[in-house]
Amino acid sequence: MPSSRTSPSFPDSEYWDRIEKTRAAMEAEGLDAILITDPSNMSWISGYDGWTFYVHQAVLLSMEGEPVWWGRGIDAAGAMRTVFMEEDNIFGYADDYVQNPDKHPMEDLAKLVDAYGHGTQRVGIEMDNYYFSASAYKTLLKCLPKADFQDCTGLVNWQRTIKSEFELIYMRRAADIVTAMHEKIRNFAEPGMPKHKLVAEIYHTGISGVGGHWGDYPAIVPMAPSGLDATAPHLTWDDTPLRTGEATFFEIAGAHRRYHCPQSRTLFLGKPPQKYLDAEMAVDDATEAALEQARPGNRCEDIANAFNAALARHGFIKDNRCGYAIGLSYPPDWGERTMSFRAGDRTELLPGMTFHFMPALWLDDGGIETTEPILITENGHDRLCDTPGGLVVKA
Repeated sequence: MPSSRTSPSFPDSEYWDRIEKTRAAMEAEGLDAILITDPSNMSWISGYDGWTFYVHQAVLLSMEGEPVWWGRGIDAAGAMRTVFMEEDNIFGYADDYVQNPDKHPMEDLAKLVDAYGHGTQRVGIEMDNYYFSASAYKTLLKCLPKADFQDCTGLVNWQRTIKSEFELIYMRRAADIVTAMHEKIRNFAEPGMPKHKLVAEIYHTGISGVGGHWGDYPAIVPMAPSGLDATAPHLTWDDTPLRTGEATFFEIAGAHRRYHCPQSRTLFLGKPPQKYLDAEMAVDDATEAALEQARPGNRCEDIANAFNAALARHGFIKDNRCGYAIGLSYPPDWGERTMSFRAGDRTELLPGMTFHFMPALWLDDGGIETTEPILITENGHDRLCDTPGGLVVKA
């Protein structure tokens, strides 16, 4: 099957810029090659896009030439449709490697690594990601005993922190989509509505897209707990009806071409208790204090410290991070797994960085999430969405 090379989301020049940055980081770490197994990093470096991360796959990047895609044989056709590389840099392994206890796909990858001359070199592997197993590592060690494997977890992720103009176009489209999703919630939610019916409307809006730009599937499903369930941050939905007197927070994301823009709002049906109004005021004030620090030259911890200090003045404590880097991602996480807004993270803020500012509070009988996706600019920051802030109150 000939490669169409019609699907990559970016021009070839952008992929080569990314490769140049990554190779500079590899050289600094003394690496001859890296095996990229995180799907978001695979996509960023090669363009590959497919729901294939349930089987072993990788991109091999060395110091010269195009990246090499490797994966299940039947998925090579998908690689030909989505990567920017030529067809001779796409390799598929036999299907009897798939979920076979008697043989492992990394046996085949080891042969490819050796064939490219890296069998005795320093090879980086992403040791701590969702898609690289202990068995995969054990097999590589067995099949490439002379290779010097080094942990390169995060090496590619950190090259992704400053977004290009093309990437920001996709993120702004995702922001428009999540804004429309929250508008759908405000318009459709009512007492007695089964939760799954509302989530179906959220999905419909998210996938339909906005302004002629289609919606991709999000890396995380909608979080939509109500009442006491909302004291926990990561519960999803069921068929229980929305009830008067309960808060429901919706942590959702718009996505376009794998780029994510998450945002949360909290719906309260009926008259909110005073403690919810107090919490809303505390979060609003702390958000303003925190985002005053969201400008180039400051550090991630400056945002967290300002937020926590302002929150404490209102008598509330948040003992977890209040933000993280976002961009291109695949399940199970829409974060980039690099920077966090928390004390001790001294990463300098630079123009082009994008974050989900996440000032969520979980109370003794519910939760409040009013979050903002932001872009660090030359002079400060932009909020990527224009969703109205504060509690969404409906009688």
